[in-house]
Amino acid sequence: MRPSRRAVITAATAAAVPATPGTAAAQSPGRLRTGFERLARDGYGLLENQKVGIVTNPTGITRDARHIVDVMHADDRVGLTAVFGPEHGFRGTAQAGGSEGRYDDPATGLPVYDTYLKSGRPLADVFTASGVDTVVFDIQDVGARFYTYIWTLYDCMEAAGLAGKRFVVLDRPNPVTGRAALGPVLHKEFATFVGRQPIAQAHGMTVAELARLFNAEFLPQPVPLETVTMSGWKRSDFHDASGLPWVPPSPNMPTPETALVYSGTCLFEGTNLSEGRGTTRPFELLGAEGIDRRWAAAANALALPGVRFREAYFAPTFSKYQGRTIGGVQLHVHDRAAFDPVRTGIALLVTAKQVWSGFAWRPDNWIDKLTGSTRVRTMIDAGADTDEVVAGWQEDLAAFRRTRRKYLLYR
Repeated sequence: MRPSRRAVITAATAAAVPATPGTAAAQSPGRLRTGFERLARDGYGLLENQKVGIVTNPTGITRDARHIVDVMHADDRVGLTAVFGPEHGFRGTAQAGGSEGRYDDPATGLPVYDTYLKSGRPLADVFTASGVDTVVFDIQDVGARFYTYIWTLYDCMEAAGLAGKRFVVLDRPNPVTGRAALGPVLHKEFATFVGRQPIAQAHGMTVAELARLFNAEFLPQPVPLETVTMSGWKRSDFHDASGLPWVPPSPNMPTPETALVYSGTCLFEGTNLSEGRGTTRPFELLGAEGIDRRWAAAANALALPGVRFREAYFAPTFSKYQGRTIGGVQLHVHDRAAFDPVRTGIALLVTAKQVWSGFAWRPDNWIDKLTGSTRVRTMIDAGADTDEVVAGWQEDLAAFRRTRRKYLLYR
């Protein structure tokens, strides 16, 4: 048995631990190292003598673009025995709203279990059936409440607790920074898989920080949780500062620029406008039949910080308006530090309704699930401007920011 070194590990209630002096991480303070990199450099000591299952997807890669499942499977120091796939699947073969089901991974022979749309006891039964002792989570998030991987994290934490399993989170950067929480906070009566708990629309946290918050604030019974922090990451860092390859976390999140706007423009999923699915610029292109240059002009007139709008025409290859040429706008973010994606998303909703008589919400009021309450929809319908809508969530947001502060691991 080899000795277990755990200097890089943080418990659920502990602060981030700096790299051990003399390690590569300590010798290269400017280079980011992910939670997986630090776990591997520690010889997988945290997972010693454990049957390990990992919740991951195509974003679970090393700096040289190898998948961590392939790396761990080839290393006899870790007992990797199962993989758990979220929405879109472990290897990423499924579109939005789909998963890969149960199969054996051709590359490793490992059993792959489907977690998508499973929670509570049914998901706990999956963990039990897999025979693992420890469930590990390593998926790249994009910083938005309605991006489902953080709720896969939440559901897997709850299920691991029910099944009596340890839970380990390997941290990765928030690609749009962790500077601030922005936007409306979910009201519990609107909880769905695009928002289980009352956090801000752009939460400004990493997955390890969210895991700590979930465990302490929201889970009915806390799970035995440990986190492996990053080294070399600052809250002000965008993805390109990490030096890590960008792997699309889902088919319609092709670039870091998509992630930058997503927490605001995904709101157009709740309308009859295209949110750009079926184009090469999803969530950066927005539009519908009958929209013309007046929308870009109205949005530019607001002089929103960090962003400009271009009159655009495009024909989606799938999703809304498939195969039809439609008009709208393309967002061009020219100052990432000044750009507020949520405020921008609201401004675009307000101006779209002003300039296009065909504007409508989705009949199922999906916008309420995305924003977390009826407030945004009803205020815009009542004629509120952008400032009034944004002012409506400030009290809830201030309370969430106070709670959030307790679980941050990085400066």
